[in-house]
Amino acid sequence: MKEFVEYIVKNLVDNPDKVNIKEIGSTHTLIIELSVEKADIGKIIGKKGKTINAIRTLLMSVASRNGLRVNLEILEEDGEKSSDETQ
Repeated sequence: MKEFVEYIVKNLVDNPDKVNIKEIGSTHTLIIELSVEKADIGKIIGKKGKTINAIRTLLMSVASRNGLRVNLEILEEDGEKSSDETQ
């Protein structure tokens, strides 16, 4: 899952070397924390959250095939969750 998100995100941002992805999970639930450079956050979220929602939809589709639940969270530079977060 981490590689899947990494591939998508690195192709969207201007600074792919600043992309940091961390997987936290148990047997049936997986949390993916994504942090990018501050200038690239808008590219990941997209207008009205359409880009991040599309990424989450793809991620949920792949996860459901593997019997997992997944949650993608965008972290700001200080490690806090973005206020734009949708589940």
